[in-house]
Amino acid sequence: MRKFLRILLKVIAVFVAVVAVALATTTIVNASASKSEAGRIESYGQRVTVDGKQMNVLIQGDAAETVVLLPGFGTAAPALDFAPLIAELAPHYRVVVVEPFGYGLSDETEKPRTAQNINTEVHSALASLGIDRYALMGHSIAGIYALDYANRFRGELTAFVGIDSSVPTQPGMDDALPIAAMKTAKTLGLTRVLMSMAGDPYAGLPYDDDMKEQMKLLSLKNSMSSTYSDEMEHFASNFTSSRSQSFPRDLPVLEFVQRENTDVEGWLPLHEEQVASVDTGELIQLDATHYLHHTKSPEIAENFTRFMASVNQNRT
Repeated sequence: MRKFLRILLKVIAVFVAVVAVALATTTIVNASASKSEAGRIESYGQRVTVDGKQMNVLIQGDAAETVVLLPGFGTAAPALDFAPLIAELAPHYRVVVVEPFGYGLSDETEKPRTAQNINTEVHSALASLGIDRYALMGHSIAGIYALDYANRFRGELTAFVGIDSSVPTQPGMDDALPIAAMKTAKTLGLTRVLMSMAGDPYAGLPYDDDMKEQMKLLSLKNSMSSTYSDEMEHFASNFTSSRSQSFPRDLPVLEFVQRENTDVEGWLPLHEEQVASVDTGELIQLDATHYLHHTKSPEIAENFTRFMASVNQNRT
């Protein structure tokens, strides 16, 4: 029995030692790779000063009407991720992609990631560029932030367009998240290992190799940063505060929603309620995954143009 215990203790000690060496190795490799990758990140868009920091904004197209695109949570490089949709919209609109603090090439910030703070910063960036009349088009969690934005800056908006956007009462947003463990995983280099094992998330999509490489570099850089983590920590409070809000009744609302969302109970009915709450609302179902703009940008652009033509006609 004692011999067995001695052997077992030796096996455990060896296992612990192997794990410790492996983690030390991944930590060192991650730190070294992060420094090397910083020099390979390519610039795009333009910088705008907000609160003494630099926010990145990409502008494509020069048409009279403007569309402002806002990303879903954790999108590493919004201006690159939205590329298929930008390509469809830019011939007909001035397309403005705002990369909030902590996203893409924008700086980080110490300000809490409340919907109010995020919206104030985005609005400041647009105002500094003289952009004061536009349709707000947002993916995923941008739908939550848009409720506060639309009520504070209604006079600037021609419409809100949701790309499978979040809604206040969707279930599961009060669940606790293992944020500390996720931050530790990044520090130890485990996030890098998992990303390499996961393969190419943009395989088969309309992105060239250089663009995919840049999005990977920015994902490794921005994921679980202090700004990123703080936004996660504010998920529950941002969703809770949005439940007392609704879009202004006179604001046109167009929602693009994935037809079958098995992850969120009641996804379609929740969006149907939202478009029914305004005078001019429409819901369009698409057969695609959550990132609708990756594969359905032509349909989004076509239906958005049709919707806005109808809205503009009714205004005259």
